[in-house]
Amino acid sequence: MKVSYHGHSVVKVEHNGKTILIDPFINGNGLCDLNAEEVKADVILLTHGHNDHVGDTVEIAKRNDSLVVAPNELADYLAGKGLNTHNMHIGGAYEFDFGKVKYTQAFHGSSYVEEDGTIIYTGMPGGLLLTIEGKTIYHLGDTALFSDLRLIGDLNDIDLAFVPIGDNFTMGPEDAKLASEWIQAKKVVPVHYNTFPVIEQDPQAFVESLPSGMGQVMNPGDELTLE
Repeated sequence: MKVSYHGHSVVKVEHNGKTILIDPFINGNGLCDLNAEEVKADVILLTHGHNDHVGDTVEIAKRNDSLVVAPNELADYLAGKGLNTHNMHIGGAYEFDFGKVKYTQAFHGSSYVEEDGTIIYTGMPGGLLLTIEGKTIYHLGDTALFSDLRLIGDLNDIDLAFVPIGDNFTMGPEDAKLASEWIQAKKVVPVHYNTFPVIEQDPQAFVESLPSGMGQVMNPGDELTLE
């Protein structure tokens, strides 16, 4: 299974001929190395409805006939745009042909701002546990630190976690360090930083604050393999 990072919170998972995109914010993301007009996606997984996470979902999904998995209200909104959606909610899991998805809590907000400035409420934000052939990836989405992260770590054998460190809108590095220790992931990759001035952070300093070997900085386009 190949997993790559593409700036902000964009993650791509490739396995068994399928491509899964998580939070495909490409246009407007100066750190992203992908081209929204060319990227392939069989499945798009969304953590919440903010524009910097929904990103280019509509364009990508329509071009690829992608399945879009999202929290209930966000899925309803995107279905109204003509997308093929699967509605889920916090605490719920579903076994798809590509793997199992379970939504976790995330303490944040969730709304989409349309081009005319209209704000659409898109339900509760979440994190994502994606399990494929015994390997589990945890994308925390945008979240503050909360104590049940320890429970999530106790209940799941997490191989790889994408943890926000940007501060201001999400956890900062100190809280993200504690979250990483609580979820007990074998490998932690910092995300949601340096896209905008207000979330500038030093990812290497964060990784060095973690127990030896736990953290890894992935630059846009970097790839790792889960075996």
